[in-house]
Parts: sequence; structure tokens; C-alpha cells
Amino acid sequence: MSEASSPASTLPARRLAISLGVVQLLSWATSFYVPAVIVGTAAAELGASTALLMGGFSWALLITGLSAPRIGRWIGRHGGRGVLAASTLVLALGLALLAAAQGPAGWFLAWSVLGMGMALGLYDAAFATAGTLLGQGVAPAITGISLLGGFASTLGWPAGTALLDVVGWRGTLLAYAAIQLLVNLPLILWAVPRADPVATARATAVAADAGPIGLRRLMLLCMGSFFTLRWFITSALAAHVLPLMSGLNLTTSQAMAAAMLIGPGQVIGRLLEWGLASRIGVLWRARLGALLFPLGAVLLLTGSPYGAFGFTLLYGMSNGILTINRGTLPMLVFGSRGYAALLGWLAMPVVLAQAAAPTLAAPIIEALPAADLLVLAGCVAGLGAVLLLPLRARRANAMAE
Repeated sequence: MSEASSPASTLPARRLAISLGVVQLLSWATSFYVPAVIVGTAAAELGASTALLMGGFSWALLITGLSAPRIGRWIGRHGGRGVLAASTLVLALGLALLAAAQGPAGWFLAWSVLGMGMALGLYDAAFATAGTLLGQGVAPAITGISLLGGFASTLGWPAGTALLDVVGWRGTLLAYAAIQLLVNLPLILWAVPRADPVATARATAVAADAGPIGLRRLMLLCMGSFFTLRWFITSALAAHVLPLMSGLNLTTSQAMAAAMLIGPGQVIGRLLEWGLASRIGVLWRARLGALLFPLGAVLLLTGSPYGAFGFTLLYGMSNGILTINRGTLPMLVFGSRGYAALLGWLAMPVVLAQAAAPTLAAPIIEALPAADLLVLAGCVAGLGAVLLLPLRARRANAMAE
């Protein structure tokens, strides 16, 4: 059986994509976006600084990044059904421990568990699971998963804030734990089939036709460096987005409106990626996504509020497209053999960059005017796009380039 004709033809791929998309939406909303909702209230009750409590979240991301390669290898060998199901149990436990925390020690313990839960259950694990099941036909599923998952902040922040007002931060966390057990776990068990042992055994091997080993290493280095750089910039900006928008000579309401355009921009970017799938190849869609950020930074040179709105919209679109490409580019360039393990290795530096970026970038953000900083970030992102140029589709996928 050829790689391209693997389980994609028999698997209910649409059900898989929609179900995992809902799971991702709820998992991101109840894990990654939790600090934005509860940290202020929790800090006041626990008598701790918000910086210390945010340190627990950074610690969790460190655990997520370091765990990613091992989890990717496991999914490649055994399939992702068990891993994703386990993630709901681990996330529920972590959320319950967080709700019970009485001080920094309990807080950091809970985030240690949540860090493992995020490694088991967020995008990289979901993409690896879909790739193991669908092989070369995984791209539409990854688009669907990330499209639904892209609404996590849109849902998580207002819903979490509403719950916070009604049941407090501890009750909110317990409600989140219940969502993991009562919604996500049944969805995973219903929609994600057990992996074919023959297919998973075949997928653990390195592709024989992925090109000379030197070229493969170069492409792997370029791909990993590109995504690490982009996610470092994105995480650094996300942690300071409102002060940066306010530094563009915008009113408070204009700064808030500009920041709020990032989320819709991500969704528009994912829709654009899906709409262009039949017209241009994955590599060219990735290059387009990479260039939207620097193009948006050019708009800031106008000095007008419309330039700021255009920047955040294009910046969000860029992030939305590249989230999909994190799953589709490795499949295109390296094939389905070893795909899950490769995603795990690529995820490690990306997640570590996410954890370190807000702290490492803070002195630069404080030293430079907002407009200069964002234009500089756009220039660095534009230079980073050069890392995509050496990438080539492996021979079996050449038509998709």
C-alpha cells in the first residue's frame, strides 16, 4: 500500500477534524489561556505577585517543550488515541490541583502537571495523531483542527471572566476540569480510532526518499529555526500587546480595538490558507504567511490608527497561517514516516522559545519606542522568512509544493 493511499480513504476524516478541533478549542481555553483569566484574582488571594504566578505558567511551558519529543515518538509508534485521552485526565488533575493551591508550592506543582497535560493534548499531539492516521491526506484535517482551535482565546477569555464573576477562580478551574472529563474525553474516545499497527510501525521509519542526508539536515534546521524565531517574536509581543498598542499614539479604545483584531486575523488567515489550498502549494502558502507580518509592519510607518489596525490584522493572519503550516510543512518536506516524532522534536525549541520570550524580550521592549520595536520585529520576521527558501517537497509530494 502506498503512503498516499493509507488510512485517509477509510477513516472518517471530517469527524476526526471537527472533533479534534472542538477538543483543541476547549483544551487551549482551559489550559494555555487560564493565566490571563485568573492570575490577577489568584495573586490577590494567595498573597503572591502576578510575576511569581506567571512564572508557574512559564515553568509549565518548559515542561511541555522538554516532553514533546518523547510524546511525538510515542504517538508515532502507538497512535495518538491513548495520548489524547490521557491528556484530558492529566489536565483535569492539574486544574483541580491549581484550584486547591494555597501558596506558590501548590501553584507550581499544579502547573507542572498542566505542563505535561499540554504536551499530551495541544496542537502538536493532535497534528501528530491526525498525521499518523491520515498520512499524506492530513492537510485538510490540520486546517480544520486549527481553524476551530483558533477560537480558543475568543471563547476562553470572556467565558472564563464570566465564570470568575460567578464562582470565583477556584470554581472556574473546577468547571474547566469538568469540561476535560465530560466533553473532551468522550469526544476523543468517539472520534479518534486506534491506529493501524502496520501503519504506525511503517511511520516510525525515516523516509528513504527524503533526499540526501545533508540536504535533509539543512531543511530540518531551516524549518526548526524559522518556527522557533517566529514563535519567539509572537510570544514576546503577545505578553506586551496592550502597552505596545498604546505606544502607537492610539487612544485606549483604539489600542484595545487594535489588539482585538489579532484573534479574528488568525481565523481569517486560516480561512485564507484553506481557500488557497486548491490554487497554490503548501510551501507557497507558508511563504505568504511568513511575509504578511513584515508587510503589516510596513503599514506602521504611516503613523495612523489605520496603519496599526492593518498591522494587527495582517500579523494575526500570519500567525493563523503558520499555525497550520507547523503541521503541514513537515509532512510535505519529510513525508509521513517519522512524522509524529519529527513534530515532537520541532515543538521542543518552539515551546521553549514561547516560555523564554516574554522575559528575554522585556528589556528591549522597554528600551525602544513601540513603533520602532514593531517595525524591527517585522524586519526580523522578514529575514526569518528566508529560512523557508531551501525547503523542497520530497519527491512523492512534488505536486503539492
